[in-house]
Amino acid sequence: MFVVGKSLGSAAASLVGERGFPAVWLTPLLTDPQVVAGLRAARAPFLLVGGTSDAWWDGRVARELTPFVLEVDGADHAMEVPGPLAASAAVLGQVATGIEQFLDETVWPRSR
Repeated sequence: MFVVGKSLGSAAASLVGERGFPAVWLTPLLTDPQVVAGLRAARAPFLLVGGTSDAWWDGRVARELTPFVLEVDGADHAMEVPGPLAASAAVLGQVATGIEQFLDETVWPRSR
């Protein structure tokens, strides 16, 4: 089992962390001390996904909390980037690939 949360869902980080569930947090509220404290207490790996144009994202804090960070340059809280819609669609693909790699390599690694 693993948990995926977006934005306000990151308020559950302490509960998820206490239960030892791996997690993917999309645009977590890293400016909220309670969310950050919950993430610090996590007992399982988690991936943080955010954009540099998101007011609630703090890349420095993200990298202090976990080695598993996907930061998209210019993405806002909706993970949209300026320019043509295709650019934001490409971000969606980048996020999906990042989640897949995190799950395959960290959460459920296959023995080789």
